[in-house]
Amino acid sequence: MLKPLGLLVFFTVGIFALGCGSSNSSSTNVNGNWSASLVNASDGSTAYTFTTSLNESSGGSVSVTNFKLSSTGSCFVDGQTNETGNFTLSGDFSGNVKGTFGMTVSSTANTGTQLVLQGGVGQNNTITGTWSLTGSTACSGQGTFVFTRM
Repeated sequence: MLKPLGLLVFFTVGIFALGCGSSNSSSTNVNGNWSASLVNASDGSTAYTFTTSLNESSGGSVSVTNFKLSSTGSCFVDGQTNETGNFTLSGDFSGNVKGTFGMTVSSTANTGTQLVLQGGVGQNNTITGTWSLTGSTACSGQGTFVFTRM
């Protein structure tokens, strides 16, 4: 009696696994080229904009390449930054996808200046969240960001 029940459970799980493995054109992975806009909480002005390429690695880490600041200023010098990231997805069989995203940009020119972004999966191929900038008095702030897939 237990053997037929075990086989039924095995085949049911197998059918569900096949259904989950199908591809979807509106992929929820982070791989690709992105543009970002960071807005100041204090006055709604644009603090920074940049483009980058993101690629999911093992363990939820994200490689950040081709990072290009469109607006710099005294806190960051283009080409003199280190970038790291992470991305984690979760969801259910009904297509409800949630995810967390984190990225850190550290200046190699201004030691101690660090931009930290924390957010999650947004609508329409976006990642949204909050950012904070720490470093010197001139290099501090916070606000919201939107990443848009290019």
